[in-house]
Amino acid sequence: MDLVGRRPVSPAETSRANRGWWDGAADDYQAEHGGFLRDEGFVWCPEGLDEADARLLGDVAGRRVLEIGCGAGQCGRWLAAQGAIVTGFDLSYRQLQHSRRIDLGTDTALPVVQADAEALPYLDRSFDLACSAFGALPFVADAGAVLAEVRRVLRPGGTFVFSVSHPIRWAFPDDPGPRGLTADRSYFDRAPYVELSGGVPSYVEHHRTMGDWVGLIVSAGLVLTGLVEPEWPEGHERLWGGWSPLRGRVLPGTAIFSCARV
Repeated sequence: MDLVGRRPVSPAETSRANRGWWDGAADDYQAEHGGFLRDEGFVWCPEGLDEADARLLGDVAGRRVLEIGCGAGQCGRWLAAQGAIVTGFDLSYRQLQHSRRIDLGTDTALPVVQADAEALPYLDRSFDLACSAFGALPFVADAGAVLAEVRRVLRPGGTFVFSVSHPIRWAFPDDPGPRGLTADRSYFDRAPYVELSGGVPSYVEHHRTMGDWVGLIVSAGLVLTGLVEPEWPEGHERLWGGWSPLRGRVLPGTAIFSCARV
């Protein structure tokens, strides 16, 4: 990595950079976080909110479910164990190889494909539910295109629930310690965070304000039905990047949006 900064990045640059980054980081990511996520578990966020308790998707038995940015498929396996008919996709081939590794170790068979969230390889009205736990949406240049694609593949009355970094975090350093409690940039600065390697983007993350997310959801033809900002639970001492007990008890770290396709 040569440089970290803020600069405009095209959708193609974003996709290429993040595919390469996640392919390179998947092994370390699964080694560090796999135990917390569990091979068959649905954890929405670093705060540890579990779908088994939250039930943001409701009863999934018999429902056709799409997991967006599925990584190693941990959430999809939990959904399948509840009786859902699940498929997932991810931009990163290496993450999908970890999904296959878990399949072989747990005698499961989660159907997954490699795809870009801005152009879903599924037919219209194919799914009853869609979900994404920090998958794809923070890492795409055109989140509106993703939301429109999700609406397209959902059946009328379908639900989409997704979690992302809470927008307020953008104004603070991504630091789990005291430095991460002092804002050092404008919340309204929407320039993407970019890491460059050899002058070429190698990792890109895009910021949207809370108002931006609501506007994008509505513009895609979805209806916002709920918003959860998980509080940091007592006794949870695990660090995850910039998430920590110190920051989590002061600042929200995650926003979970529930949407409906009418």
